[in-house]
Formats: sequence, structure tokens, C-alpha cells
Amino acid sequence: MAIETKDIYKIAAHHRFQWEKAQDCYVILFPEGMVKLNGSAGEVLNLVDGESTVESITETLSKKFTDAPNIAKDIEGMIELALDKAWIEKVN
Repeated sequence: MAIETKDIYKIAAHHRFQWEKAQDCYVILFPEGMVKLNGSAGEVLNLVDGESTVESITETLSKKFTDAPNIAKDIEGMIELALDKAWIEKVN
């Protein structure tokens, strides 16, 4: 599935995205367990809210991480991974 800049995603049903203080990272909780996310994955999924487009997520993170020249490709890759793992789903 190709990721388009106007696409909007949300955390999938039966999944919860949250900051886990004990793990000191963002996690995805689901009935079968938990996935600990690295910093960049957490930054991306923190903006997957069911309202923001991929384009707006990219703009936000590009401003925050000005020293990451290929950030759009990294964001797209994270969204593709999250879709493949069924952590997120497309809204529109």
C-alpha cells in the first residue's frame, strides 16, 4: 500500500499508544502484549491521531528535527511498518 501525503491514520482498534514511565518510552499495548518503541517511532506515532495527515506529521517533525534531511522517507517507512503490523489503520 502506497502512503500518500493526504492520508490520515489512527491507532488501530484494540491497540493503545501511550508513554510508559516504567519503560521510559512510548509503547503500543494490545491484547497479545506490548511493543516498546524507539524514540523516532514514538515521535511519529505520537502524531498519528486520526486527524493529522502524513504531510502535517512530516511538517511538524521536520521543524522539530532540522538535522534529519531524509525525515519524510523515515516517517513513511514507520507508517508502512505500523500498517504492516496492524498497529494503525487508515481513516480516509
